Amino acid sequence: MTTGLSIFVMVLVVINMGSIFFLFLWAPRARIPVDADGTTGHSWASGAIREGLHRLPTWWIVLSFAMFISAFAYLILYPGFGNNPGTLGWSSHGQWRQASAANQAKLHDLEARFNLYTVHQLSHDAQAIAMGARLFGDNCAACHGTDARGNTLLGAPDLADGVWLYGDSGKAVTTSIHNGRAGVMPAWKALGEDTVDNLVQYVLGLSGRPHDAAMAARAEPIFTTTCAACHGKDGTGNQGLGAPDLTDDVWKWGRSVEAIHATIHDGRQGHMPNWDARLTDSQIHVLAAYVYHLSQQGHER
Repeated sequence: MTTGLSIFVMVLVVINMGSIFFLFLWAPRARIPVDADGTTGHSWASGAIREGLHRLPTWWIVLSFAMFISAFAYLILYPGFGNNPGTLGWSSHGQWRQASAANQAKLHDLEARFNLYTVHQLSHDAQAIAMGARLFGDNCAACHGTDARGNTLLGAPDLADGVWLYGDSGKAVTTSIHNGRAGVMPAWKALGEDTVDNLVQYVLGLSGRPHDAAMAARAEPIFTTTCAACHGKDGTGNQGLGAPDLTDDVWKWGRSVEAIHATIHDGRQGHMPNWDARLTDSQIHVLAAYVYHLSQQGHER
């Protein structure tokens, strides 16, 4: 703090401590007038309740004075009296630096051990999962949700369903987090409203959902010549492109007819940001293991 502020704080401390010390000296000897019945004369409820007068208990005075002496000792040992650093040289910043260094040392040892394992192996490590959960909550939950069940409004996929746009290998999961992903579904409204409606029914049929078979049949040639380039002739997708499997009834942007129609008609643009600028390689490795762990939990449910 500035010199002026330091002097101001010191003056306040002296005034407060001096006032308290004066009260300790004066209060036990103060003479307070009392009536013949031993009360102060103050009364309430038309005289039914009268204010008595008793000396402070000795134990309270002794304890209070001990705390007063402790306050002096504190100001000598620790910062508090203006800019005086205290004889112990303690500071909150110094304690934080020590705690941070100790924590970093522990993290370094943990990360060194984690790096010995693959993503799939690490997904069974309790300490790695605990660390990954914290990293996920701090960085990923905003889009994917605290339960990792995704957000169809943002096009953030469900990470606990065991379905992977780019593959479930440790390398693929790590790359998604490290480098990010950018997916584009082109708009097909130029094909005409009827064709788009037919394609909606065809896609519903691919996923095994109720649909209009006649409309789907009319869309099949269009799908084969247009959509199959990314999604495959059988609609099972292409992990190399991040084109989703249309046969698994998992919908990144929503499973309603309206949502599917909007996807085909207007197209979609999905963006997974890269996290290599914010997280270290070791943290990304642990986070990838946690995400893979979530997908396995999804299978178990």
